[in-house]
Amino acid sequence: MEPNANGNSEGLNRRGFLQAGGVAATAITGAFAGRDAIAAQAKGEKAKGDAKAAATARKLPTRTLGKTGVDVTMLNIGTWQNPGTDRLIRFAYASGVRVFDTADCYGSEPAFNRWFQAAPEVRKNIFLVTKDHPRQGPKQLIGLLDKRLEKLGTDYVDLFFIHGIGPGEYGKESLNWPKSKEFREVAEAIKKSGKARFVGFSCHDRLRAEYLQAAADGGFVDAIMLQYTPWIPKDSPLNKALDACHEKGIGLISMKQITGASDKILKEVPKRMPSLIEKGLTAYQALLHAIWTDERISMSCVSMKNVEQIRMNTDAALRYEPMKTAEIESLRDAYLAAGPTFCGDCDGRCGRAAGTEASLGDLTRLLTYHDQYGSRREAKRLYAELSESERDWTGADLEAARAACHNNLDFANLLPRAVRVLS
Repeated sequence: MEPNANGNSEGLNRRGFLQAGGVAATAITGAFAGRDAIAAQAKGEKAKGDAKAAATARKLPTRTLGKTGVDVTMLNIGTWQNPGTDRLIRFAYASGVRVFDTADCYGSEPAFNRWFQAAPEVRKNIFLVTKDHPRQGPKQLIGLLDKRLEKLGTDYVDLFFIHGIGPGEYGKESLNWPKSKEFREVAEAIKKSGKARFVGFSCHDRLRAEYLQAAADGGFVDAIMLQYTPWIPKDSPLNKALDACHEKGIGLISMKQITGASDKILKEVPKRMPSLIEKGLTAYQALLHAIWTDERISMSCVSMKNVEQIRMNTDAALRYEPMKTAEIESLRDAYLAAGPTFCGDCDGRCGRAAGTEASLGDLTRLLTYHDQYGSRREAKRLYAELSESERDWTGADLEAARAACHNNLDFANLLPRAVRVLS
């Protein structure tokens, strides 16, 4: 979820939290020569307009997605629950984006169906990702994929994910899926059918290091999309698991890059890091540059809820330059000083330090969905699905939790509000 171009929380979405806003008008003007023509094209685009776009649209910088050998744009648009999806996916395409991310629960499939019917040539020019929930085990993916293809109006997708793998939704046995014989055989059958070129999973669970390491051990997963920040500690299990996956040629895609407190981030980060103003970068554009500096990451999935967000994020891709370690560290310090509301690096250490079984990371994440991402109903639904022990932080040492947290979350203030608004 993301704020709109003005930095408020209207129409927010759950992916990425990278957004427009906070950059000088002169920087925007120089970066987008001819943007009015592109916008006009996007508004009126039908079959003829789409055909013209397919022939003339620009393309963003690319990277190879792991061992697949396929080059993908470094920026990937997430399409979660946006009434303007029809227009935005066309505008993203005209702006150079070539990777489009959807899922069974995003509500964006009909928009892709309409797009492919209006301009069939577009389908072969994009890398289409979709996801589903095989709660009965990996074998269920085969039937679920057929449903996704029908809804999307295509006979194949480029990448098919198990959506949000984790013990809470799929049981503890799912920790072995990325290296299991069953999932391997299912992936091979799907790819042999031609209905999906590649297979993998997405994960924002606190055990994602274990899931990534299992994928590296199994060696058959093609790609993984994971919650990520560019300042993961080098000696952490997650960083080691990323290394293992990269060495095995597994394509890595970042998501959920920013974790709340958007208004403060836009205002405070440039104050603490004046070099961003000199470069004409917003805090979120700088974050993308920091992420892409990690060569293990092939692309970033970012929900873009309006035209201005697409302009700003594609501009970040076009102007990408690797950041020095000292710059990334300064960016990290500036972000943490702005007060994030959930931890992008959460591995459960906060709960262990606090002496509680409560899922502190999930509680603050859902509070962020509610307060910052504009998804109040979804946040409450997910909160209700947590077990009593996952919700009950009574008696927890919240100061110890804060000290252990990678991002120094203020649990003493965040958790009481989570109970009030999500219960």
